[in-house]
Amino acid sequence: MSGRPTRETLFIDGPVGRLEAIVETPAGDSLAGAAVVCHPHPQHGGTMHNKVAHTLARAFNDCQLAAVRFNYRGVEASDGEYDDGIGEVADALAVVEWTRSRFDDPALWFGGFSFGAAMAIRGSFDAQPDGLVSIAPAVARFANELPSQPTCSWLIVHGDRDELVPVDETVEWVDSLSPGPELLVMQGADHFFHGRLVELRAHIVEFIARARAAS
Repeated sequence: MSGRPTRETLFIDGPVGRLEAIVETPAGDSLAGAAVVCHPHPQHGGTMHNKVAHTLARAFNDCQLAAVRFNYRGVEASDGEYDDGIGEVADALAVVEWTRSRFDDPALWFGGFSFGAAMAIRGSFDAQPDGLVSIAPAVARFANELPSQPTCSWLIVHGDRDELVPVDETVEWVDSLSPGPELLVMQGADHFFHGRLVELRAHIVEFIARARAAS
């Protein structure tokens, strides 16, 4: 990679008004597509500036994917108010639609952290992304009644010392899926991957490379 990604702040039209967003596009002419990143729970301080969401965006950039982060309705400068995960999925899908239009319907990846991971999982049935990355997904609370499972390449990363989303819940849920996603449990990592963000980023990049090679 040569140079830092270009960064643009803008607003995207959502279902109940404008959604604040950041678009980061890798340098060079070899853009391979785009990715939408969903942030953690808005009622617990989650925004698009969260460090894990930012790390996920950087990993997508490393893979020559433009990364689009956004604030759900009611977060910072986005219009609207919290909608218990229902409106937030709709917000994510509006951003996916905008992203495909902005980048001429490229290969699209979808990802998120915690609550945001659950929103991306739920939204993937409509979005039909080429790949999905779920970091510490809060599935027991927000995505435990799925009609099936996403059919795209799918990685889940969870720390075995997660104090907010117990890893055992995720392992049990993954075991109920067939064929199920790829699950990576990072030993010693907590919910926010303190001190482990560089390692997390490397795991995501490696998975995307393998998924592309297999497609």
